[in-house]
Parts: sequence; structure tokens; C-alpha cells
Amino acid sequence: MSEDPTIKIPQHRHCRYCGKAFVGDGDYCSQECKEQDGAVAKKKIKRYMILIGVIWIATILAIFYVGV
Repeated sequence: MSEDPTIKIPQHRHCRYCGKAFVGDGDYCSQECKEQDGAVAKKKIKRYMILIGVIWIATILAIFYVGV
């Protein structure tokens, strides 16, 4: 009989930031990846809040321009 050609991979997770496979608890392979992902999230939130502000200003200006 032939040997099973499949390779068994141990249980592992993939880092949320870099995608690297690792064994252990949590969502990140290192503290550095956790901090980098947090910085990226904060940057996205800041951009979103600025966009919301611009939309509000554009809406207010449109209301004054139309004269409603």
C-alpha cells in the first residue's frame, strides 16, 4: 500500500494584521502586529469622522444655498 501523500499541519491561527500562521492564543502573531493593526484602525476611524464632518458641512451649505 502507498503512504498517505497529505501533510498534516498542526492547529494554528493566522494573524489578523500580517496573515502569518502562528500557534497560540489571540488574534495576532506578535505585539508589534497588534499595535500596527490598532494604529491602522485609529487612522480609518479618523478618516471616517472627517468624511462625516465634510458631509454635514456640505449638507448645511446646501440647505442655506437652496433656502429651505
